[in-house]
Amino acid sequence: MVTLGLLLLPITFGLLGTLLPAFGYLPALGGLDLSLEHFRDLLGTPGLLTASILSVATGLGATALSLAITLIFVAGYAGTPTLSRLQHLLSPLLAVPHAAAAFGFAFLIAPSGYFIRLVAPVFGIDRPPDILIPHDPLGLTMMAGLVIKETPFLFLVTLAALPQVDLPAARRLAASFGYGRIAGFVYLLWPALYRQIRFAVYAVIAYSSSVVDVALILGPNLPGTLATRLVQWMNDPDLSARFLASAGAVLQLAVTLGVLLAWFGLERLGSIVLGLSRERGRRFVRDQLPRLMSVLVVVLIGFVVFAGLGILAIWSLAGLWQFPDLLPQNFTLRSWMNALPRIADPLVTTLVTGLASTLLAILLTIGCLERELQTGQSGGDKALLLLYFPLIVPQVAFVFGLQLLFIGSGSEYRLAALVLVHLVFVLPYVFLSLADPWRALDRRYEIIATGLGRSRFSVLFSIRLPMLVRPILTATAVGFAVSVGQYLPTLLIGEGRLSTITTEAVALASGNNRRVIGVYALLQTILPFLAFALAILVPAVLHRNRREMRV
Repeated sequence: MVTLGLLLLPITFGLLGTLLPAFGYLPALGGLDLSLEHFRDLLGTPGLLTASILSVATGLGATALSLAITLIFVAGYAGTPTLSRLQHLLSPLLAVPHAAAAFGFAFLIAPSGYFIRLVAPVFGIDRPPDILIPHDPLGLTMMAGLVIKETPFLFLVTLAALPQVDLPAARRLAASFGYGRIAGFVYLLWPALYRQIRFAVYAVIAYSSSVVDVALILGPNLPGTLATRLVQWMNDPDLSARFLASAGAVLQLAVTLGVLLAWFGLERLGSIVLGLSRERGRRFVRDQLPRLMSVLVVVLIGFVVFAGLGILAIWSLAGLWQFPDLLPQNFTLRSWMNALPRIADPLVTTLVTGLASTLLAILLTIGCLERELQTGQSGGDKALLLLYFPLIVPQVAFVFGLQLLFIGSGSEYRLAALVLVHLVFVLPYVFLSLADPWRALDRRYEIIATGLGRSRFSVLFSIRLPMLVRPILTATAVGFAVSVGQYLPTLLIGEGRLSTITTEAVALASGNNRRVIGVYALLQTILPFLAFALAILVPAVLHRNRREMRV
């Protein structure tokens, strides 16, 4: 109950704190009567329709592309060494925050980016071409940036669900009837597999349709997406703009719900098409081209993210770097030295918030899973939906309401509030990371210990926790990475008084100082990588004398 309360109460109060001002009720600013005036003002805002369409297109487009790449690749190569090798390539990408990946991608594809520099000598280009790549009006660059980050997420979620289906038997059955690898996988396994990952897909839809940091870095500017317009209104010095921002947040919630409903319709349509294709015996034997294309796309995604991080590192150390030179004329630590005095406070806030929220999430998760073992009840799909609920509801729809409630309360405990809000987003990822290893541990160890007279707590601390130290540390690293990447909750709850490496990095996006951006974005990436490195090294040291438990 405590865990559910920490997940659902902030969302409930946050939505309430958004809905009331949207309808005109905010006594602190003189709003005492309920009305639709602010919705009328919202509908009269120039560019609102374009911003809403951009949000819808981004949510549907990025999710559909990411899921299609994942499906074709997994369908073509599940159970092969190719998939295992590329899994090792994509797994580290989860540690890269969205903002850092977006900055790296922008530095690669910008008119003066590294890709243009590579071909400049061939085509005789001596100055950056006058074309809009990041911030293009159609949002294609932002959609590509989201696909680069969401494909690895959906890929790993799908791999986690793959053991729930009988892959070898389905492969043999499909091959015996002459079906191609992709067609056999889709006909026999995909419906059951999709039911296992559908909430993760819904989370991707909600995030893609309401993302702020990636939209600020890669998305259109005039007009921007609906979420970026809301942040502008929320930060407007004119406090009366809070009413307009609240109405806009309600519209963002409606837009995301609309995208989800559209996706439900696509699910039904896909199910019908799949059934018709299966009934007509379409075997799609010649699937070598889509299989090859899926591998190339997956490799390209991994290459782009790692190349982007490499470019961020080079820019953070670059001296004079003129276009179209491939490398700077000299390297210097001046950017790091200049940034270090300003980094200290955001770095401390990042570490304290990340560690505190992750530790709380680990404790709550262990308590829930241990209670589940005692009662034998896991909650099923309803519990999973509640777990994904904070990831499916757009952040901007309830975090803004939490900000208004927090300001109205007059509380000065901003850091504690920030930790609790981060916990809402960290807890689902920690639980999902730790649940399967926790449930998979052979309970005979505990039965033997209990039979020898050990108490429940003694068994937990002396057997289960030591044996699960690796997945616990991995879940900790995942939670810390999620906390480090939080932009909008930190921006709104921190009210500018508490900043993290992520909020500072995104704030620099408009300044276009690539050296400083490189410093902050690289540091934002290093922190999660250090957490994952510790999650690997600590169990290796602890279990160095235990052969069966070595990493």
